[in-house]
Amino acid sequence: MADPFDVLIIGAGIAGASLAASLPAGRRVALIEREAQPGYHATGRSAALFSQIYGNAAIRALSRASRAFLFEPPAGFAPTPLVAPRGALYIARDDQRASFAAMAALPDVAAGARAASVAEARRLSPLLRDGYVDQALFEADARDIDVNVLHQGYLRQFRAKGGELRLDSGVTAIERVGGQWRVTTASGDFASPIVVNAAGAWADALAVLAGAAPIGLTPRRRTAVLVEGADDPAVAASAMTIDIDETFYFKPDAGLLLISPADETPALACDARPEEMDVALAIDRVERATTLKVRRVRAKWAGLRSFVADRAPVVGFDPALAGFFWLAGQGGYGIQTAPAMGALAAALVAGQAVPAELIDSGLDVGRVAPGRLVGRGADRKGAVGT
Repeated sequence: MADPFDVLIIGAGIAGASLAASLPAGRRVALIEREAQPGYHATGRSAALFSQIYGNAAIRALSRASRAFLFEPPAGFAPTPLVAPRGALYIARDDQRASFAAMAALPDVAAGARAASVAEARRLSPLLRDGYVDQALFEADARDIDVNVLHQGYLRQFRAKGGELRLDSGVTAIERVGGQWRVTTASGDFASPIVVNAAGAWADALAVLAGAAPIGLTPRRRTAVLVEGADDPAVAASAMTIDIDETFYFKPDAGLLLISPADETPALACDARPEEMDVALAIDRVERATTLKVRRVRAKWAGLRSFVADRAPVVGFDPALAGFFWLAGQGGYGIQTAPAMGALAAALVAGQAVPAELIDSGLDVGRVAPGRLVGRGADRKGAVGT
């Protein structure tokens, strides 16, 4: 006998958790996770910076719409602040002037960041090598995000509404029977008129299992390395420093320095592991830009960031499969956009109008709808799924 629910969400990472917490009270909702803990894959491996000028137009709009929640969460949502001051410094060499000009010319980038002199750039990021930087942009409003506190806040909010979290529940079969989805998992069977695909790097595989056409999701590996080098208080307080072409970045992290080659290597959906070549690239690129000399790697890991062709998220009901809802393709921006993404998905799942604050932020809902990937539109209320 299948356990009945009003909404079934597959994947308890930040995407699934933010949606589950944002759905209106009074519905029976289950959050199903294949792992023994939620957020094991991409959510738990994010560098977690809030930046309103990072990513494409859809991501930047979702980030703007998420700012109020992240900076001033609802009372009781979390025991500690969700964000902490950091700042983001985008740097360019003299051979990167075209990239710098293109980024600086974007209206919302110009509104959210300012030019920084070379001298100021070196004050904001003291490790930078003399002569390396030709131009810089500084986003003072950028913040570190406490991923665990944010994720756990959503899970608590979900449980407070009566939601059920089921762990160790890998999906083995999905079928549509008589207006209901029947989902078979390792821990039992579930039934619901709506199933949400928030399976991260596994979203296309899950869709095929359900009989939906894949959206062309490509998981891409991103490597992070922790090294020594942040002992100086000025370095410990420095801005996150990002190459304008995003070939590397670094920032202080709990007394150490987190560095990355910003790699995007296509990969199979898996429990990602760092490649030694990518670790070496991170060290080489950061050492070229800074005075840092890496003598010991303290930790290294990799996560998967999943994109579709236009690199915008996919949020909405499948235009060809009743009750099948996509919440996928967040790339590396799922943490900083979680409040807006959860609110948008919740409105669409519930058949409600898109919140005005999302439209006011500049979000074009059609640019994130699944229908765009097959040449068809999707309405703002997601009526296909009702």
